[in-house]
Amino acid sequence: MPAHAPARPLEIAAAGPLRGTVRVPGDKSISHRSLMFGALAIGRTTVDGLLEGEDVLATAAAMRAMGARIDRGDDGRWTIDGVGVGGLMQPEQALDMGNSGTSTRLLMGLLASHRLTATFVGDASLSKRPMGRVIEPLSAMGAEFTASPGGRLPLTMRGLVPAVPIEYTLPVASAQVKSAILLAGLNTPGITTVIEPVPTRDHSERMLAGFGAELTVEPSPAGRVIRIRGEAELKPQSIVVPGDPSSAAFWLVAASIVPGSDVTVLNVGMNPTRSGIVTALRLMGADIEALAEREVGGEPVADLRVRHAPLSGIEVPPDLAPSMIDEYPVLFVAAAFASGRTIARGAEELRVKESDRIAAMAAALSAIGARVEEVEDGMIIDGTGGDPLAGGATITTHLDHRIAMSLSVAAQHCRAPVTLDDAAPVATSYPGFFSTLDALAGVALK
Repeated sequence: MPAHAPARPLEIAAAGPLRGTVRVPGDKSISHRSLMFGALAIGRTTVDGLLEGEDVLATAAAMRAMGARIDRGDDGRWTIDGVGVGGLMQPEQALDMGNSGTSTRLLMGLLASHRLTATFVGDASLSKRPMGRVIEPLSAMGAEFTASPGGRLPLTMRGLVPAVPIEYTLPVASAQVKSAILLAGLNTPGITTVIEPVPTRDHSERMLAGFGAELTVEPSPAGRVIRIRGEAELKPQSIVVPGDPSSAAFWLVAASIVPGSDVTVLNVGMNPTRSGIVTALRLMGADIEALAEREVGGEPVADLRVRHAPLSGIEVPPDLAPSMIDEYPVLFVAAAFASGRTIARGAEELRVKESDRIAAMAAALSAIGARVEEVEDGMIIDGTGGDPLAGGATITTHLDHRIAMSLSVAAQHCRAPVTLDDAAPVATSYPGFFSTLDALAGVALK
């Protein structure tokens, strides 16, 4: 199993208001899919604004290992020369997914209908994450898996050609599972159908259609019915990746909780299946203004200006969960500084992310003085009414980038510095996070 990099402890102290304009990294979900779909197209796909974090680079390395040519130009534009659906080659060695659950699950789907054998390995955090929810439908399509106990990595799979088209109803709201089945369906004869009782992020559907796949989405009493016709021919595209709303969320919360703050986040993806954090913060009273709303590459985009405002506790609508599941940790931070009680439930999916994010955030917020109660599917938080928290603790981040960044945001309104036991995992999704924090707040980094 690949070794994790040495721990990099980091002390973070509040430094007053956050002010300025920032551009967040490209959307991680769209970046992963740009590389995968480009590798399956025949011809050259170009991508501007690709997130160059470790997770996405793991996807690029895997696609290269299976025959696609992927290069980064000096201007930051990426080019992908694809091999066509069904054209992936047998990788010569194990595919190292690092910390990326998205890469792993989507690639398992992609390879399920290719005649090759692949072994997936990952870091200590990824190796704890369950893959059974993907293994089950892909096995029904004919793929064979040999996994570590509990359906975890390291894992070896053997694809089947021709694979068997299935109709599958998602038992949990998961864009990764949905996407894995649709990707398997690309090289499967006939129609593969996914029924989604609760809508999840729809980047795969939008992008597959853009690349020329024959795909339909229809409402039904059972939920969204997504059908894809196999043996597809994908056409190369020119893609501009919008800013990642999950990365923007940290600045939306930080500016909301620190008095005197005024931050504009440029080019944020506002896909309604991803923008639940904006809805939730506005329900709490956040001052978030959407400017220059536009569409880029089939995705809605806006610049978001956020100014400090007093927040109030709310009962977070559970139906927002799929559209903000990765943003719950930083939403918990916002709730810790609100007036009154916030009840955030319906987020049991957080238990099986890079860490158990409910337990990890409950422990971290308690350590810096917040009043929280952990429940099975979320958290109940009694906020400070805008007052700072004590801080002064060392936080166990569990190799989880979102825990590290969420506590860095909380530290902006703490009386004493907060120390992260390891800041290194932040590079998986937001390599420039700490330099951006420094620029906005002049924060003390040691």
